[in-house]
Amino acid sequence: MDVKIAALSNDRKNDWNEHLPFVTFDYNASIHSIAGQMSFELMFERSPVDYFDHQDPNISLAQGPERLQKLYKYLANLTDQVKSNVVQHQKIYKLRYDKNRSNPSFKIGQLVLIKLTDTQHKFDIRYEGPF
Repeated sequence: MDVKIAALSNDRKNDWNEHLPFVTFDYNASIHSIAGQMSFELMFERSPVDYFDHQDPNISLAQGPERLQKLYKYLANLTDQVKSNVVQHQKIYKLRYDKNRSNPSFKIGQLVLIKLTDTQHKFDIRYEGPF
């Protein structure tokens, strides 16, 4: 997103806030790689209206129970599709993560080091032990 704002801004980069609504809309109206859907559709339950789309002022929407049934069915289908996409990508991420990881096995009485996770500086001690 920051690359798009930088590309649209002037040389001094002091008008970035004028481009923010357009870049945000573009981001929300693009298909998310994991969900496989637009963020806008998931949030507002409808397709986004582009700035250049013509709107007829005399549009009337049916409000009957049939429309609500269709809407609920569409949303349930959309939710199921997003869930399956997320689960599928999580499996891919797990395979990629596990690819370079080993499964260490330790024997009783074997000395081990414990990695410290709260190191703040690059010269801090990273391991404690052996235990």
